[in-house]
Amino acid sequence: MWSRWSVEIKRLAIALMLAAACLAATRPRYGGTLRVEIHESPSSPEIFGVPKGFILTTWEAGRRAIFTADDNAPGGRPFLDNVEIQLGRALRDQSVDLELGKTDVVELGAAELRRQAPGRRVWPSSPVRLMALVFGPRIGDARVREALALAVDRNAIHSVLLQKQGEISGALLPEWITGYAFVFSATADLAKAQALVAAIPPVDRSLTLAADDPANRGIADRIQLNARDAHLNVSVVPPTANPDVRLVETRIAFADAAHALAGVAIALGLSDPPPARNPQEQYQAERALLDGFRVIPLFHLPVVYGAGPRVQGGPVITPLGEWRFDSLWVEERP
Repeated sequence: MWSRWSVEIKRLAIALMLAAACLAATRPRYGGTLRVEIHESPSSPEIFGVPKGFILTTWEAGRRAIFTADDNAPGGRPFLDNVEIQLGRALRDQSVDLELGKTDVVELGAAELRRQAPGRRVWPSSPVRLMALVFGPRIGDARVREALALAVDRNAIHSVLLQKQGEISGALLPEWITGYAFVFSATADLAKAQALVAAIPPVDRSLTLAADDPANRGIADRIQLNARDAHLNVSVVPPTANPDVRLVETRIAFADAAHALAGVAIALGLSDPPPARNPQEQYQAERALLDGFRVIPLFHLPVVYGAGPRVQGGPVITPLGEWRFDSLWVEERP
């Protein structure tokens, strides 16, 4: 009988030792610098924002920002001492730096998500990036704008170029915020587009298109081909060429529909939506902004970050794509 109890005691002791070892390996550690790279290159710290729990201590416009842990942060001091962020890094370069261990957290685009890097964790937000086409004032014929809206094959772009990230949408706000985004059509209708173009004078069938972000040039090229099928002559030009149509992205910063729609309207240069007291009025306000096809919503995409093996804790972002570096710590690797 004592022999049986001795075996049980030994098993319990081993289990406790293993649990203690696991706890020691995963216990948050204070100190260290988290190295981050992002694609954006904001011109001022006010535009950039400050991660929760940190204060800005270094700002080099377009190049680098350093945030230091705030000892008096609400909820307690972050585990990290500093977060150092390299600005304006191409997505491909970020992915290479992560694989080589030169950085800890990077943004991941569709091309980078295709590559399964060992030891990398992926943290996506909810779909909070609106990708849309925005017309300038020169294209005054609404039939041209509607024809392009009907010609774009969102399904093909979503499947191939975006690797099925996010959602296809004809709405300014995503479904998870409003619940009615599905009402706005995002279906291509090439026959109707061709019929609209046939009624337009040939001189008005040409327009220029630019992608604000060079990373989206492939999507602009595909839209050019879609437009050609509708008999529109679209030329893809650099964003500095004052194009007729811009392929843009803007971040949705609020989870409530009224504030989110107002923010998107400002970002896209649209008129301010009227106050909405209920979902029906909210829908009508969004519908009014889309009338006339000055803006053509295409997709709602997540913000996606990849983290290297030094990074512990997380996830690193909220559903709205806001950083949560205060919940992370780093461990040195041999």
